[in-house]
Amino acid sequence: VQLVESGGGSVQTGGSLRLSCAASGVTYSAHCMGWFRQAPGKGREGVAHINGAGGTTYADAVKGRFTIPRDNAKNTLHLQMNSLKPEDTAMYYCAAKFTYFCGDYNNYNSWGQGTQVTVSS
Repeated sequence: VQLVESGGGSVQTGGSLRLSCAASGVTYSAHCMGWFRQAPGKGREGVAHINGAGGTTYADAVKGRFTIPRDNAKNTLHLQMNSLKPEDTAMYYCAAKFTYFCGDYNNYNSWGQGTQVTVSS
């Protein structure tokens, strides 16, 4: 399984970014896929995930601002981030869990290399 993120960058507060995760070796429509982030000096946290059926879950910190659309035909996962805040600054990772449903944010099996998001005030 290989996951490759792209789309990170620097934006000002209130701006938007769209991250992408291209996958090989995993079928998005059959597995749980998630986005995580890790800010400097902090632990990794789950941001959002989507199960094989398309059901989504979001962390409280991003609800109403982020969405996790998925393109099954292209086997591409996105993280649409709107109304960005400085506290959203982090390295963002795409991950796959080899189960249909997601459950919690633990026990993900494969990870991408990450893409940096920086939000300035």
